Amino acid sequence: MKNLTYEEKILTFLVENYRKSKKDTGDNKINRRTRLKPEKLYRKYNANDGDFAEISKINRAVEQLSKRGFITSTAETFGTQLKYIYLVDEKIQETEKYLTDQYGYISKDAKVEKLQKLIERYQDASAICKKECGKLAACTENRKLPGNIDELDDILKAVAFIERNREELYIREVSVKVYGDSKYFENETLQPVCRLLWDYSGRKREEELLDEILLDYHIAKEPQKLCVKGNAVIHISGKEVDISGFAEGVEFLASELTHIQSVRINAPEFMTIENRTSYLRYHSDHAVTFYLGGYANRYQRDFIKLVYASNPNVRYEHFGDIDAGGFWIHHNLCEITGVRFELFGMSIRELQNMEYARCLHQLSQNDRVRLLELGRMEPYAEVADYMLEQGVKLEQEIVGLDLMRGR
Repeated sequence: MKNLTYEEKILTFLVENYRKSKKDTGDNKINRRTRLKPEKLYRKYNANDGDFAEISKINRAVEQLSKRGFITSTAETFGTQLKYIYLVDEKIQETEKYLTDQYGYISKDAKVEKLQKLIERYQDASAICKKECGKLAACTENRKLPGNIDELDDILKAVAFIERNREELYIREVSVKVYGDSKYFENETLQPVCRLLWDYSGRKREEELLDEILLDYHIAKEPQKLCVKGNAVIHISGKEVDISGFAEGVEFLASELTHIQSVRINAPEFMTIENRTSYLRYHSDHAVTFYLGGYANRYQRDFIKLVYASNPNVRYEHFGDIDAGGFWIHHNLCEITGVRFELFGMSIRELQNMEYARCLHQLSQNDRVRLLELGRMEPYAEVADYMLEQGVKLEQEIVGLDLMRGR
């Protein structure tokens, strides 16, 4: 990412805020000036320990831009330091042109024009594209831009292809056909495309995962495998398959689910494990383990329901990361399967274990937001409050490794 000059920072901030305001659409009732505090450019602008060289650069930039007529400014009553920097609203188009010529800035007018061209290109591409373009056209009339304008072309391109598709395809094959890149769809546009498909599907997304909408259009992920190990017997196609002899468990395609009549658990516990490494590491004579890899998909959900139907009296546990994501995965697992999984190795005790102290990670702001919500739910309240108080989280792998030491 390039380092912006103070000139570019000042003009970009003021122009962007003007274009976001009601002045741009003419809906403003009060004519407030578009302004910028110099502290937004350099936090220590007014501090005693501020870097004089940085402060001088800002002052020079303001002086030069004022001479060009793009901005004005006010200074402190008793001093020379700037108080506010103001955009000269009447020069908004000249200012944008200067930004474009000097720094390659893309103005709002250019973005609106880009959006209009996208509407022309996709309004007849498919039924959903037509409806979405109708909404976008209303945006252009009000000079309002969608937040995803930069990726909108790629999103609508995929939606148009998916709606017209009648061929059985995998996600990466779709990606090649749409973008000429086998991973672009999955890595860049899968979620916004699927959200758009759901929005116009007329169905509520309850137990289904976001990308399961693609099955309506003959598109699937790579063949899903189910991984299980331990003392269990799978009844499939009228035959009994004892998997206890496979020390590292077995893997089978999710398509085999339709041939499984029941699963008998010959152990007191059935445990789902979030991460692959922990699944490979964890062995116990007391538990049959099942690998999730994150949020349970429809095939994993159906297998767990099958296990529960055959073994309602077994103890069900879930072992995952001690973080907001890990707890939400557990919550989702219980919700979509109807099985009450107890938490395993995901307590305050693990967070306080001195053996794991060097593996603790600091919480992000997003972690805190998600943990606050979890703190209002059982059985997460106590551990969520502790994590927020201490500002820590812990990955599952170190706990799984420690559990297996000495075995």
